[in-house]
Amino acid sequence: MSLSGRYRLNILDKPLSRGKGEVSLTCFALLFAEIVQYCQNKSQTVPELQIRLHELGRKVGLKLIDLYFVRERSGKRETKLLSILLFVKSTFWKALFGKEADKLEHSNDDENTYYLMEKEPLVNKYISVPRDKSSLNCAVFVAGIVEAVLTGTGFPAKVTAHWHKGTTYMVKFEESVVTRDKQLEER
Repeated sequence: MSLSGRYRLNILDKPLSRGKGEVSLTCFALLFAEIVQYCQNKSQTVPELQIRLHELGRKVGLKLIDLYFVRERSGKRETKLLSILLFVKSTFWKALFGKEADKLEHSNDDENTYYLMEKEPLVNKYISVPRDKSSLNCAVFVAGIVEAVLTGTGFPAKVTAHWHKGTTYMVKFEESVVTRDKQLEER
């Protein structure tokens, strides 16, 4: 208790869904640039660097789903494929970046594949990439987060980041996820 007799919430106790962007953008940019530099120092090639960023994103994503679903939703998780995708596109994206992702599309060619699009990912905004590493897309970090969230909530998927209309996250679900979803719809 504070001297005034009122309990003040710690930032860790505040709901994620009602955050006000309390992290300084400058601090985030500096921290993320250091993460990229750290991974780059441990990597020989751009693909190796992207794998390291993706794996760090997965670790962050696993912590975030625990935090979000325990604190915000009292353990209640989505059971349908479209529901979890809409949750990631809107609620989860907004908690992380202060806005929804720009677009969610289902692939015309593969029923297991969805595309989540963002014109200007925050993780790419303040990173300057040297010419010899022009194929580097730091959004692989976010792809790792999304992959961990989907897999950790019972929707195993592989998520990759690609340069296309900004950044497109290709979400490829395991066959069992689509089959289970169809069975749920039939009930």
